[in-house]
Order: sequence, then C-alpha cells, then structure tokens
Amino acid sequence: MKKAWLPVLTLLLAILWGCAVAPPESPPQVDTGVDPNEWVRIPAGEFLYGMHNKEAVIEKDFEMMLTPVTNAQFAAYLNEALAKGELILNEDGVYIEYPGEPFEGGKHEVEYGPGQYLVYPLGTIEAKLEYKSGQFVVKPGWENHPVTMTTWFSGWGYCRFYGGRLPTEKEWEKAARGEDGRPYPWGEEITKAHANFYKSGDPFDHYWGGQGETTPVGFYNGETHLGFKTEKAVSPYGLYDMAGNVWEWMLDTEEHNPHLHYTHQRILKGGAFNNYDYDARTFARNFAPPDYYDFTTGFRCVREP
Repeated sequence: MKKAWLPVLTLLLAILWGCAVAPPESPPQVDTGVDPNEWVRIPAGEFLYGMHNKEAVIEKDFEMMLTPVTNAQFAAYLNEALAKGELILNEDGVYIEYPGEPFEGGKHEVEYGPGQYLVYPLGTIEAKLEYKSGQFVVKPGWENHPVTMTTWFSGWGYCRFYGGRLPTEKEWEKAARGEDGRPYPWGEEITKAHANFYKSGDPFDHYWGGQGETTPVGFYNGETHLGFKTEKAVSPYGLYDMAGNVWEWMLDTEEHNPHLHYTHQRILKGGAFNNYDYDARTFARNFAPPDYYDFTTGFRCVREP
C-alpha cells in the first residue's frame, strides 16, 4: 500500500526521519483521569467558522468523543470486527471493504471505487499495535495514547462499527472553538503547557530523534505529570486534545483545490505533535488522500444524541 505525502502544514519529515533509527521505548505511565469512552453533547446553533470567522450553523445537536480514539480502543475494534468478519487480515495489514464513491474522471483525480482499503498496517516501526497469537495487542505503555497510522478508512470503519461516523469539519470546529471564534480551544493564546506540538517540552519530546511523540489523551488537564505542569486546555464543551497531539480525519472531502495534486482529498484538523503551534489553531486545515497514513494521523467519532 503506497503512502502519499501530506501536502501542507507538515514538517520536513523526510529530512528529520534520518534521526529516527529505532522505535520509541515503552513510555512512562501517566494516569490523566480522563475517560476516552466518554461522549460530550455539542449543541446546535450558530458559530464563527474558518480563518475569517464566517457565520455558520449546526442544525442539530450531536455527540462527540471526549478524546481521540486510543490505541487500546482501536485494538479492541480490530479484534471485534475481525471476529465478525467485517475486516480482512492480510500479511501487510488489515483491510476493510469500502463501497466506493463518485468518480468524475478529472485531471489528476484518483478513483476510490469499490474495494478493499487499508485500516491498519503491519510491520511498521511506528505502529503501536502488534498482531500476536491471533489478537491485536498494544505495545506496553501506549494503551492510552491516541492511535496513529490510521487512514481515513480506519476512522470510517471504526465509527460506523460503533454506531457513529467521522465529524464534518464544521462539526469539529464547533466542538473545538464554541461560538466566539477563538483560535484555540481554550482561548486566544497557546503556550507549551496547553498542547503537544513541536518542541513543546513535554516528557515525550525526545522521541523519534527529537520530533516528539503523542501524549496520553487528556494529558493537558491542569495537573502536573512527570514533573511537567499543564494547563486545563479543553474546548468550551470540555473536549480534550482538540489542538496538537494528532491530526484528526474529517468526513469531508476537499474537492478541486488547484493547489493540490489530487481532488477528493480528505480534511484533517487539529495539528500534531511534530507541527508548530500555529498549526494547532482551530481553523487550520490539512489535506491527504484517504489511503494516507503516518505516525501523526488519528481521529475521533461523532454520533446522534
């Protein structure tokens, strides 16, 4: 399965990767007290959307996961869905049957027709999940970190399996910034105590040759972890990790952007641990083909109340 370049808002990973010659060791344990199984109700209504604070509206209330999906949650999904025959296990990874989507045949457009698409790769040093004795297990210590190495199809399959779906960009922004157009979930400014971004100084910053790593979900909860003091950096509705840590896949398609090499790229939001602080602004966007994955791509789900 090929991997595509994430075209914008990304550090020069190809250059920095030379420093990362071994996978991260088991991380220090942190109990954030934040439950990744909780959901938060987001009310319908008007809000300010995008870089230029345009007026937008969410028509109906919805619920969103309190945190991104964790490695432990995703391992459980792989095991349950494989047991039910809803996933396909191959030598190089786990795949899902996707019904396909409309294809206009435009220049540089990539067709994603009916077929099998990757939801989790096997044999990569970046992966925190392993397949052992007929089960997916999480490498020790990474259970409560957000799952990475996920494609858009990973989120599509996971959310659908549990009765939800990926959020639209407008839903995600409403949940992240509330109604007042704030650039960060908690307000106007960002510090190293607010989020996991490039060189933010958290206890996991030394991984991958200094690129950093994920922090446990809910790490930025106002408490001190491993000697690192955090702010309670939640959205107006109490959601964690809406800035930094991992890019989150959106349901939306970014169509016919003349600056992109493909049409029908999916939108990602939130910024990741190896991006700069301004990439974590609530209105910032990233784009990638739905079969793209790397060690910064994760997701969370929404559902009807």
